[in-house]
Amino acid sequence: MNQTADPFRRALAAYAAAARAKDIEAFLALYDEEVVLFDLWGSWSLRGIETWRTAVTDWFGSLGDQLLVVTADDVESRVDGDLAVGHAILTYAAFSADGRALRSLDNRITMVLKRCGDAWRIVHEHTSAPVDHATSKAVLKRGSIS
Repeated sequence: MNQTADPFRRALAAYAAAARAKDIEAFLALYDEEVVLFDLWGSWSLRGIETWRTAVTDWFGSLGDQLLVVTADDVESRVDGDLAVGHAILTYAAFSADGRALRSLDNRITMVLKRCGDAWRIVHEHTSAPVDHATSKAVLKRGSIS
């Protein structure tokens, strides 16, 4: 598949750009009104765009003047008719206003997108991280466990 025509890759690029800009409306525009999210942080699941709006507003607001850079690795996707599914490893890196690296974490993401007219919208998103059996803690750095 042509990578520029891949709705999952386009969604990841738009996700990263909106997160970097802390643009809540651009970020939420990627999602369907009835989106269901299994997010890594805080809630077992989130349903609907307004619930997601609250979470995203809190997330972006918590960053203050920090810059958030999201990058994707190991991106794979499939499209079948009006549905697309993809998964990747995302790295979220925070930088201070003067460009100093502050912290980063990795997690896994899977998205299901549905064609809505000329656009594709995320109808389901699932983020996760492996859990270390010895400590029962999420492993947020890729390669920390095998």
